[in-house]
Amino acid sequence: MLPALSGDDLVLGYARATVVHGVSIGLESGRVTALIGPNGSGKSTVLRSLARLHRMTSGSVSLDGDDSAPLGAREFARRVTLLSQSRPHPSGLTVRDIVGFGRHPHRRRFAALTEDDLASIDRALDLTGTARMADRPVDQLSGGELQRVWLASCLAQDTGVLLLDEPTNHLDLRYQVEILDLVRDLADHHGTAIGVVLHDLNQTAAVADQVVLLHHGVVHAAGEPADVLTAEHLSQVYRLPIEVTSDLETGRVRVEPRGRHHVRR
Repeated sequence: MLPALSGDDLVLGYARATVVHGVSIGLESGRVTALIGPNGSGKSTVLRSLARLHRMTSGSVSLDGDDSAPLGAREFARRVTLLSQSRPHPSGLTVRDIVGFGRHPHRRRFAALTEDDLASIDRALDLTGTARMADRPVDQLSGGELQRVWLASCLAQDTGVLLLDEPTNHLDLRYQVEILDLVRDLADHHGTAIGVVLHDLNQTAAVADQVVLLHHGVVHAAGEPADVLTAEHLSQVYRLPIEVTSDLETGRVRVEPRGRHHVRR
């Protein structure tokens, strides 16, 4: 299957420092690709480059395998959206206002919201569990609530590719589970191509079809979760003993770091 969005031989950096060295990655429709690795391994930088928000030193980013005619910013935003870690904290706006920002690539300048816009906003509010707070001022929200509102704004954009940078950050356990369930639903039932940066390796095993393990700006391993989330790969990259087992009920990989005070029960 041709990737919906791909980055080929990406070399990325900041100022004079190169932090990503020749990384290639492809996101397929209906599949979840998780980027994992230690802090500073280049995960978020790769994701931002796929969203065309980080300038490449070299390499290419293409939609549907075609990089011959780069799309304009508005057309690209109709097809790819990113939930980043760094987002503004607006004041004087309601939740519905923020979610409505996701419709900007589809609207003519100064045009009123159409019925399609309103339907997309309502759908995004429902999917993220934020409909009940639609009329609340955003400056009254908790960090976790605001995280879900910005995700709703991304979903209102109605793109075929969704990029998520640590989407469960700041969320309590219930909403972490619900966001990961939503990620799977978007891939399984809507055919969305999803790239997600995660730190929790057990969440990665639960949600991902493909895992890319980055270390020092290169791909250390890539493939299905069971092939990447191994004790050998993880212990080497994270530099501590890590035990990997298989859950007897689900068959999923279970990852358990072994700290100095670990006691086997």
